[in-house]
Amino acid sequence: MQSTSQDSGENPILQFGTSRFLLAHADLFISEALAQGEALGKITLVQTTGSEESAKRVAALASGASYPVRVRGLADGKVVDEELQGNAIGKALFAGRDWPAVRQAALAARVIMSNTGDRGFVLDPADTRESVADRAVAPRSFPAKIAALLLERSEANPQQPVSLFPCELIEKNGERLRELVIGLGREWSFPETFFVYLETHCRFANSLVDRIVSEPIEPVGAVAEPYALWAIGEQDGLVLPCKHPAIVVTADLQRYETLKLHILNLGHTYLADRWRKEGRPATETVREILGDSAVRADLEAVWREEVLPVMTARGLGEEAVPYMAQVLDRFLNPFLVHRLSDIANNHLEKINRRIRPMVEAGRSLGLNQPRLAAMLEETA
Repeated sequence: MQSTSQDSGENPILQFGTSRFLLAHADLFISEALAQGEALGKITLVQTTGSEESAKRVAALASGASYPVRVRGLADGKVVDEELQGNAIGKALFAGRDWPAVRQAALAARVIMSNTGDRGFVLDPADTRESVADRAVAPRSFPAKIAALLLERSEANPQQPVSLFPCELIEKNGERLRELVIGLGREWSFPETFFVYLETHCRFANSLVDRIVSEPIEPVGAVAEPYALWAIGEQDGLVLPCKHPAIVVTADLQRYETLKLHILNLGHTYLADRWRKEGRPATETVREILGDSAVRADLEAVWREEVLPVMTARGLGEEAVPYMAQVLDRFLNPFLVHRLSDIANNHLEKINRRIRPMVEAGRSLGLNQPRLAAMLEETA
């Protein structure tokens, strides 16, 4: 693992995705580390979709101005309510319009980060060998963008290493992105030097991000809870974007992933499912739905009766119990407006990723999981 230090080059970090989550998570960590001289440098941020909200954020960030992150909640039993300033974004681009500038930024980057949403790793059939060969136009899918940029890096400077940190909520996200990039390279007959470069100089990190970022501040900014974690799988040669107390480099990333995905994320999806099926108020929040004693009792029963036995079988029972209590406290944070309508986005995909593996594991143990199993009926 290589340590970070202030880099003399311009914007050594390239980021795909403009989500308020990253602005209040990794980007804020880098902002705070910059003040301590413990970050590589600033970020070139890239909008990857045609989203109007993303375009507004890019326009607001294009000047390099700072943005607010209001951190509200409880930490160690004490109220936290403070406004921080994120100032790590040095440049903001739109891939569809500024692809030549994105390519230049990619050539200079030492770190590439991403959070491209629940469907960010989905390939696009419009990306072909011929279309990717036209370097003036951005490939459509995120994996194709990365493949094209790494090909150009391998040609321009095959000795220049780069570390990639996908933050999408996909299991083994670094390995998965690497597999997709290799597959596209094979499909498009990239030269063998490309694959040598991937093997010797590219580090794809598996990582897990955790912070509830409940609402935006317009035109750019966010409201977030005090709790924050970025757990990164240990790997030789990996260069971190910064040093920060919320960043944990671990040889056992799976432990963090299992707890978060199947307790916190599963809990969110269970509540969103209740919200959808019961036709509850459109603006209802996580805290508000848990004010319904029946819903809260059912959520706690899901964790205790349908999730905990699986965690125990995996050797995580002792960690899961206090983690569930911590997550419940986070859900009940009186300062956050975490709307269930936001959590319900891409609901079926989230059921398949967060609920289905837990039910399948429960079946192998002969466990009765009526509430979770009922959620799968919608995906049949």
